[in-house]
Amino acid sequence: MEGAEMELERRTKFLNGLILKKKAGEHQEHRDRLNVRVRASDMPFPLQNRAFSCARELLDSMPGKLDSKRLALALKKEFDSSYGPAWHCIVGTSFGSYVTHSLGGFLYFSIDKVYILLFKTAVEPLSRGKSLKD
Repeated sequence: MEGAEMELERRTKFLNGLILKKKAGEHQEHRDRLNVRVRASDMPFPLQNRAFSCARELLDSMPGKLDSKRLALALKKEFDSSYGPAWHCIVGTSFGSYVTHSLGGFLYFSIDKVYILLFKTAVEPLSRGKSLKD
């Protein structure tokens, strides 16, 4: 029976690998259509796709010059309302950063020549009776 279980496990891994490759290929096609390049990510594909689509729509709606504050605010509000607080967004053509983020809540990508850093942090309420100095 061990041989059959090992064969079943081997086949399961193989099929899961094929499924992941197909999803990655579909994800790459979506990025190519939107002219997106992922620089670093710790975020599930559906959330990434939402960020790419929102950013593309917002950039396309801006006449002429990039309004990085408007783009950052719109992405932050979209992710806060869709996926809960506390999302942060940095947008620009040149910036440095070093951030701590929640697991599964980090995406750094470029779209056209604009760089976007979108990340989530944990929100912990202050205990009653404690001040910020404690």
